[in-house]
Amino acid sequence: MLLSLAIIFLLGFSAAAIFEKIGLPRIIGMLGVGIIISPYVLDMLDSSILGISSELRQIALIIILIKAGLSLNLSDLKKVGRPAVLMSFVPACLEIVGYTLFAPFLLDVSRIEAAVMGAVLSAVSPAVVVPRMVKLIEEKRGTEKSIPQMILAGASCDDVFVIVLFSTFVTMAQGGSAKGVDFLNIPISIILGVLLGTVAGISLYLLFESAYLHNHKIRNSTKAIIILGTAFLLMSVETLVKPYVAISGLLAVVAMACVIKLKSDKSVSSRLSEKYGKLWIGAEVVLFVLVGAAVDVRYTLAAGVPALLMIFIALAFRAVGVILCLLGTKMTIKERLFCIIAYLPKATVQAAIGSIPLSLGLPCGKTVLSVAVLAILITAPLGAIGIDRTSYRILEKEKS
Repeated sequence: MLLSLAIIFLLGFSAAAIFEKIGLPRIIGMLGVGIIISPYVLDMLDSSILGISSELRQIALIIILIKAGLSLNLSDLKKVGRPAVLMSFVPACLEIVGYTLFAPFLLDVSRIEAAVMGAVLSAVSPAVVVPRMVKLIEEKRGTEKSIPQMILAGASCDDVFVIVLFSTFVTMAQGGSAKGVDFLNIPISIILGVLLGTVAGISLYLLFESAYLHNHKIRNSTKAIIILGTAFLLMSVETLVKPYVAISGLLAVVAMACVIKLKSDKSVSSRLSEKYGKLWIGAEVVLFVLVGAAVDVRYTLAAGVPALLMIFIALAFRAVGVILCLLGTKMTIKERLFCIIAYLPKATVQAAIGSIPLSLGLPCGKTVLSVAVLAILITAPLGAIGIDRTSYRILEKEKS
């Protein structure tokens, strides 16, 4: 395991530095390393690392979501309002519609199998989008119109919506039927996630304040570890109560961090955010190298031109969804274009659930995995490059 970790960190950092030097996003180098050292190419990773790969990726995602919560200004988010809510489900819905309409003709699958494929492919990648939006918020770029805050919030909710739909469509594809309660789980999951995170955030704030008042000062490094441990607990609660009620652990984590920022002194929340920024340096490498390692490149060859065409048709549907969400806002055409670009990347969710239809024995399993792999390889670099290259040209820096 130690050798595998050495390979992940050393090769991952080296590739990231090389790609950054030539003006390309670091993520491309890290994904590339992951693909090369994966079991499907050079097979350089220990089975013990691969066995806990999903947990390690989740830890890395939790770290950046805590940083996102500590950077998010709720008053800015309130200014956005309706578009932020719509961005959490409208683009994904239209992308699923795109797959449902065109996949049966292009990829020879049934309508319900096309819906399963759409649910796998329609989730935006928080791992690619969130760190970039956090950076823009910290640089106060586009924040006057709350553009990065809106995209950050929408991308966090988008995954919850899509994963619930995926579970429902898979049940239908296996011969079951969809129940109304399955769709009701979407708002329940979001509301309970936010409530749980709020309670956790207030509890931690009171703990830190109580310790301070009683002359037991807790160092910021210790606070960061306590917050991280609580975040793990919130994610565990999601798993524990899953048979009874739906709760979004990821939203609970973001809500907890938001409440801590809201209640704490500005200097405390900024120092905590700085701590998580340092943690993210290592977590980012682990996340993207392991996402790359989960990609079975053998399936890209099987996908072919029809799959490529299907991905771009679905992205066009997604772009229409983003445009609909932004109707009535004061954003310029260029700013709307930036929002479309920011909503392109696929990676984390597709790497996590892309192989499930195949493991369940669904006839569309191999096709779904092939398209998912191709989508990661195309949209993750495309979205990352697009965000990095356009954000400084399109988004204006907030005047202080």
